[in-house]
Amino acid sequence: MATPADGTMRRSPDEPTQRLRSEIVRLRDEATCQKALAHRRAEFWTRADIALGFPAALLAGTAGAAGLAAADARIPAALMALASAGFAAGAGFLRSDYRRRANKRARQAWAAVEGRATLKLACDRLVPEDLRELLECRQVALAAYDCEDPQSPPPSLPPG
Repeated sequence: MATPADGTMRRSPDEPTQRLRSEIVRLRDEATCQKALAHRRAEFWTRADIALGFPAALLAGTAGAAGLAAADARIPAALMALASAGFAAGAGFLRSDYRRRANKRARQAWAAVEGRATLKLACDRLVPEDLRELLECRQVALAAYDCEDPQSPPPSLPPG
């Protein structure tokens, strides 16, 4: 804003575009951070799923084999079966596979926001509809964490 000698405030002709551009830059930066965070979370939940699921399967198989092998092995087999059930219950309680898929969906949605924002910033002229479109894409990215099967896929980048 320009301030003339009489103290009144006047907007420069480029100010609305600059404000739009700065808000789009902020959205792009947020999308970049959220995409990286969703990626790290997806990797964590993948490891958690493996860390709980593999021992559960291994212990269940070993307990079954030990229980059938000899009568003296019933107590160790029962303990292994209990440990296996504990791992399986933990995996079910944490829903690590669901969380992994949700973070992968969110990562894709945030990447779409980031890509659209980058394309908008490459344009010479920005209009309020550009920001509105990006805010709608941001809402899709935020909703990607919650839904099991998204109603619509993340918005794709426009051609060109």
